[in-house]
Amino acid sequence: NWVWGGGWLASIGTNWHLGHGVVDFSGAGVLHALGGVIALVGTWLIGPRTGKYRAGKPQPLPGHHVPMVVFGSLIVAFAWFALNAGCALAGTDLSISGVLVNTTLAGAAGTLGSMGMLAWKRMKPDPTIICNGLVAGLVAISGPCAFVDSWAAVAIGAVAGGIVVISVLLLERRGIDDPVGAISVHGVAGLWGMLSVGIFASGKYGANFNGVLREGFVKLHGTDGVRGLLYGDAGQFTAQLIGAIVLVIFGLVMSWAWFHISNRYTPMRVSRNVEMEGLDGPELGALAYPDFALTRHS
Repeated sequence: NWVWGGGWLASIGTNWHLGHGVVDFSGAGVLHALGGVIALVGTWLIGPRTGKYRAGKPQPLPGHHVPMVVFGSLIVAFAWFALNAGCALAGTDLSISGVLVNTTLAGAAGTLGSMGMLAWKRMKPDPTIICNGLVAGLVAISGPCAFVDSWAAVAIGAVAGGIVVISVLLLERRGIDDPVGAISVHGVAGLWGMLSVGIFASGKYGANFNGVLREGFVKLHGTDGVRGLLYGDAGQFTAQLIGAIVLVIFGLVMSWAWFHISNRYTPMRVSRNVEMEGLDGPELGALAYPDFALTRHS
């Protein structure tokens, strides 16, 4: 509501004269970054999985069905067209075409960006991390998709794919066991998406966004759309930075408080025995793989 409902973050454009206020077209920050921050707190409180660290060094615990990871990622990528274009709220809004193109380009660039970062680090092209690069590109473009040109969408997606690889490795080394990389994909890439609005927005779209209409920009550029640092409005970047900082602080404090309250009534982590057995039986009463049996070795 602070961003999408005309709240105080949306209003800093009119009240503090910072661009068009905090702008987030389809939720790079409101949805994804906030979810990533909450996931960071929850993951830290739960702690790493049994066997993840030996002598302080992370050990690989590979997923059991990589083709399903790829398939699921492609489904998510397809659904992203509805997420981003649907935020235009009207089929007659011509921004939809640009949103769809930018979404496609950013997702593809995120895939290539993660592959490039893995190669630069002399690592093999892990399909699961490359899928994370795809989703990271889609997450990042969610904020600026209606406000940037196509070349900027490629740059935003490529950077998102690259930083996800760095973030995943960094968090793992710091003792944060994130099995699917959600903190990096949604949190880090989402924050980058918020900031990228304040860097790459071209000013072609978003006139009167959040009720801001500056005569000086209209006279100078012919319109007062959302524009970033590269197009002459440092105030928009400042607004996006404030929004990102507020989001992180709010997410950390509220999720910390809520998880501690919730944990008193429903413990967040199962016992070691249940963890080793797997949660299918204890939690759901049915086994996903009944042919597999847990064995103990002396």
